[in-house]
Amino acid sequence: MLTQNYDEVLNNIKAACDKVGRNYDEVTLIAVSKTKPLSDIEQLISHGVNEYGENKVQELVDKYENVSKPVNWHLIGHLQTNKVKYIVDKAKLIHSVDSFHLAKEIDKEAKKKNVVAEILIQVNIAHEDTKFGINENDVYELLNQIKDLHNVKVRGLMTIAPFVENAEENRVHFRNLYQLLLDIKSKNIDNIDMSILSMGMTNDYMVAIEEGATMVRVGTGIFGERNYNI
Repeated sequence: MLTQNYDEVLNNIKAACDKVGRNYDEVTLIAVSKTKPLSDIEQLISHGVNEYGENKVQELVDKYENVSKPVNWHLIGHLQTNKVKYIVDKAKLIHSVDSFHLAKEIDKEAKKKNVVAEILIQVNIAHEDTKFGINENDVYELLNQIKDLHNVKVRGLMTIAPFVENAEENRVHFRNLYQLLLDIKSKNIDNIDMSILSMGMTNDYMVAIEEGATMVRVGTGIFGERNYNI
């Protein structure tokens, strides 16, 4: 069932790319495995799936240490500064950086481990009070602070759009974030790369792809509903 679900999502991604004339290879599907057992991940690994997303540092570390073969781990949840040291050398990409304070801590811990941490700037493009991320008007200031850090590399932007029944309602937010990414790219800021746009989840990833997403984060659509009480 998991592999069938995964393949169905891949087919939907292809359809969304075809609709707007994009190359399917431009889009990376991240299987969001938070709260799901290692056995589910192993099943997908045997199917050739290499990209996994986790919300919590401890869960990412546990799975990183126990998985049967190396895969790419994405930290997509909020990251506290006191947890940075545990994952800075384990996460391929940290999607949720929204302050210079956090970026500095990542830089410090990455230097200790002799790695360059790749990050995305999380933007609260829909201005939701309940969501992390910075206002789009503050992105340039943050980038200009981060660009001088030696062990952090900004690779693009990320957002968590509102949960909506009709995915079309989020199109405007995806379009606005894509435009912001293009604007930043045009400025050619030193040490700032805008090649990744992480947006779109189970309920709206096809619309996100139509509006320029290069990474989509799909959990329920692959693993099924989650039981948060376990």
